[in-house]
Amino acid sequence: MKARLPKGYNNGGANNIQQLARQAQKLQDDMETAAAELEAKEYEATAGGGAVKVTVTGKMELTKVELSPEVVDPEDVEMLSDLVIAAANEALRAAQKEKEDKMESISGGLNIPGMF
Repeated sequence: MKARLPKGYNNGGANNIQQLARQAQKLQDDMETAAAELEAKEYEATAGGGAVKVTVTGKMELTKVELSPEVVDPEDVEMLSDLVIAAANEALRAAQKEKEDKMESISGGLNIPGMF
């Protein structure tokens, strides 16, 4: 018994490859555009009920730390350090999550090694 190919499958081999290449290029262009947009965004997070506020970029760089005067206690520098770390980590998680969600929505869930 011979297997049959779907109608038109064998005739358009070169066209199918060209179409696939165009789709791959568009996917890559869309992902690069999204990555540039995400890198330009800023993310803010707070800790200690708003006593510490940090800002990070989509490039995962800390750009700003704002401290409420009431949390600046020379006797408890460790607590202030913990609040800054907590706020920075939360902002970085938000930036990373948005990047992953955006790339997944563009790629349709494909895991393409080397692409973001």
